Amino acid sequence: MASATDPYDVVVIGAGPGGYVAAIKAAQLGLKTACIDKRGPPGGTCLNVGCIPSKAMLNNSHMYHQTKHDLKRRGIDVEGVSLNLETMLKAKDTSVTGLTGGIEFLFKQNKVDYLKGTGSFVSNSQIAVKLNDGGEKTLDTKNVIIATGSEVAPFPGGAITIDEEQIVSSTGALSLQKVPEKMVVIGGGIIGLEMGSVWSRLGAEVTVVEFLGAIGGAGIDEEIAKQFQRILAKQGIKFKLNTKVLSADKENGKVVIKTEAAKGGKEETLDADVVLVAVGRRPYVDGLNIEAVGCEMDNKGRVIIDDQFNTSVSNIKCIGDVTFGPMLAHKAEEEGIAAVEYIKTGHGHVNYNAIPSVVYTHPEVSWVGKTEQELKAAGTQYNIGKFNFTANSRAKTNLDTEGFVKFITEKETDRILGVHIIGPNAGEMIAEGVLAIEYGASAEDIARTTHAHPTLSEAFKEAAMAAYSKPIHM
Repeated sequence: MASATDPYDVVVIGAGPGGYVAAIKAAQLGLKTACIDKRGPPGGTCLNVGCIPSKAMLNNSHMYHQTKHDLKRRGIDVEGVSLNLETMLKAKDTSVTGLTGGIEFLFKQNKVDYLKGTGSFVSNSQIAVKLNDGGEKTLDTKNVIIATGSEVAPFPGGAITIDEEQIVSSTGALSLQKVPEKMVVIGGGIIGLEMGSVWSRLGAEVTVVEFLGAIGGAGIDEEIAKQFQRILAKQGIKFKLNTKVLSADKENGKVVIKTEAAKGGKEETLDADVVLVAVGRRPYVDGLNIEAVGCEMDNKGRVIIDDQFNTSVSNIKCIGDVTFGPMLAHKAEEEGIAAVEYIKTGHGHVNYNAIPSVVYTHPEVSWVGKTEQELKAAGTQYNIGKFNFTANSRAKTNLDTEGFVKFITEKETDRILGVHIIGPNAGEMIAEGVLAIEYGASAEDIARTTHAHPTLSEAFKEAAMAAYSKPIHM
């Protein structure tokens, strides 16, 4: 442990994807480092009650649904398929504990001091830690990185109270002890669509209520969103768009949801066994005593930073969900590395035009860069190249052909401005689009790069061909 005469070089508050990566990178660069998190198991929301457990449920619910509904046409006859929800939830938990334990191992391997407790500012160079096991410690440090993440946003106006049993957040939706007959999802963004898909596959009748006129949340291309909704509707998910939720109250074992048109109009009532409130997340600074050091905040509760992650206090930096930008684990990780590099060398870099987003439904949806509607609004001249998975040989052999790849390029230069994918393996395939944007590639660069045959990635190549010339197979 550090002392006033031998302080830490860096103390990171928060051990989520941004915080734990920052701490490990700092130690790798030779900085004396500590990391604090009150949850105990590291990994933050993402690893404990977010990205990781939801992907376990998405994968296993897809396998269950495919076994029940899709194997027969593939020549596989299976009888007596049934859901063992208890075992499925245990598999999810096993994934989580394995990965959180892995981070603790990495802390030890890299000589990061990990403290399980609540960190709060005494001053800009002293952090008090109220340990989970009792007692307190005070850490002296030269630099602090705030990486406290975000929490579930409450329903606007407080008209709905989350109890994590019948009216749940994403956390409660990951641990339902039985499949509800009816589920209403408030919010048609990534979290709502992913968790709605899980419980729909397991047998629930799912209705998504969204205030806006499209699903998918911020950043999704409008053409992709429309196709996405059509595919999910075919899977049995119902949608009520342009609809405002007024209240959700428990009555006689059910939840009664009152809605009206977003622009006002006739009130409508829905009933459900479980309601998932998925209206977003908000920055989390509870217990941090950030007022003691005077870090400036904006009116959304975000810590204000400059382009080098500096707060208004010279030796305190901030990264991840608690400050500006998309609330994505991989964005926080990149910021964590860059913030530490600024401390060590004075140089760091994150390209915010090359941050991908993925929806892990089936089919998956992914994107990076600009949408078509953004470019139209900006008056940018552009070309579009599209290729359908129905014309891709690997997709056809896999009997999984819904969706397409869409390239958007600058008309004059052919530079790739955006890539949008809906279809099988979209979450993995988008990495090539991210790399292309990072290096300023043209569609022709991608089109002239050999892609193995037969692979789904050939659809990516052919969409690039379509953007600057013509595809071969469509």
